Amino acid sequence: MMIDLKTALSHYFGHDEFRPLQEEIIRTALTGRDQLAVLPTGAGKSLCYQLPALLLNGCTLVVSPLIALMKDQIIALEERGIPSATLNSTLTPKRRDEVISHLLMGHLKLLYVAPETLLSPLGQDLLQRATISMVAIDEAHCISQWGHDFRPEYSQLGIIKELHPHIPMIALTATADEATRQDIVTKLKLSSPKLIIGDFDRPNLYLEVRRGYKKADKLIAIKQYINDHDNSCGIIYCNKRSETESLAKELNKMGIKALPYHATMSVKDREVVHRAFSSGQVEAICATIAFGMGIDKADIRWVIHYNMPKNVEGYYQEIGRAGRDGAPADTLLFYSYTDIFVVEKLISESGQHDLVRQKMEYMKRYCEADICRRKILLGYFGYPRHENCNNCDVCLNPSPKTFDGVIIAQKAMSAIIRTHEQININMTIDILRGSKKYELLDLKYHHLPTYGVGQDLSNLQWREYIYQMIQNGLLKMDYMNGYTLKVTPLGHEVLRGKAPFRLIPLSIKK
Repeated sequence: MMIDLKTALSHYFGHDEFRPLQEEIIRTALTGRDQLAVLPTGAGKSLCYQLPALLLNGCTLVVSPLIALMKDQIIALEERGIPSATLNSTLTPKRRDEVISHLLMGHLKLLYVAPETLLSPLGQDLLQRATISMVAIDEAHCISQWGHDFRPEYSQLGIIKELHPHIPMIALTATADEATRQDIVTKLKLSSPKLIIGDFDRPNLYLEVRRGYKKADKLIAIKQYINDHDNSCGIIYCNKRSETESLAKELNKMGIKALPYHATMSVKDREVVHRAFSSGQVEAICATIAFGMGIDKADIRWVIHYNMPKNVEGYYQEIGRAGRDGAPADTLLFYSYTDIFVVEKLISESGQHDLVRQKMEYMKRYCEADICRRKILLGYFGYPRHENCNNCDVCLNPSPKTFDGVIIAQKAMSAIIRTHEQININMTIDILRGSKKYELLDLKYHHLPTYGVGQDLSNLQWREYIYQMIQNGLLKMDYMNGYTLKVTPLGHEVLRGKAPFRLIPLSIKK
């Protein structure tokens, strides 16, 4: 079977070797088992359903959130001679009928559809009449209210598995924390799925945050940054559509070829931008978060965030679009307190205020941290590490003074464990500081051995140190259960005195 798979890989896609975990995911797909695959950007998720689609009888339906992404995939498949098509709202009635006819006659191996198309009467009819080998849900984090790009139409896709339990399903995403992974499995109604999670560490990416830049300063810095990366291309992510247009305009005035990209542009205009960037006609794309999904461009050398992103998941997916060829690439994030007000406005327009605000707070802490940035990112996704990365601005600049934080960490984790990991940051601090709040007394937490053991530290100090524990991977926040704190395996090592832990004093924080 290994020889057959590698032969198929070479025959259809011209590759000699699989990337990490691709072969395992493909083998699982061929057995007909449901699965959730969480692979970082650039790990080759598309191949994980495209190759088995070619080896299975029938057609694989691929659910994708963006028409531009579908078209890019179809073009790439057609260039390889792989029969594929898309059903979406831009097709003429004649072309739609042609696609349906090819599907029903068994002439297609892959059909890309939007979620609303699959859920429509037409989609349900095709599921009944066509020979469907598998359903692949691309960008599966869109299904979860805990994810960073929730789309209501995705949340209804569970009906597919309910009505057609015999059709295997594979869900794929680049970024999903534990809460999002659980939500994806539940919402899609996956049956005993295999969970495959890739290595989230991208050591080739240099991580940098610059704080306090005003608009004029940012523009000068961006120009210098792009000039320093001569003969390379990159993406500048902005929180507001108006910023993408104004920034692209200013860069063009400076002699830098740039184009804007945002959701209110027409499909045709967005396709023009995609093509210009993919073919190397422009140096920079100034874009909102929609740009980059599915872009098959391995030589992006830099990614800039013009403002602080709303959450870590989105940020990590976006920087992951740089350096997909494995060569060194740079990422830069500009952060100022005015970003908080912008993100707060975005939060007020969302339906998950508390959740989004908690995730924003973590992103804010990342920007302000004097801790190895890669430690913070990997810890967030459940992969804590002891050592510094030596490839971020914090590691490569003189480290701030630290002190032995083991006793402080042990006090906090002991309080959390003695409450069966059912408390959030505020209650943890109240227990440690000996608060007499009604809720604490009602739950009998004042009888805990850890009650009042942290009165020597202020509320602000405890909050800072607990966040440093989260950032260093000793604790994780359970977003699905009231933002309660859980002690990680690394945290248990520190709790038992088996591992060191150092803290940065609050007094030196910027």
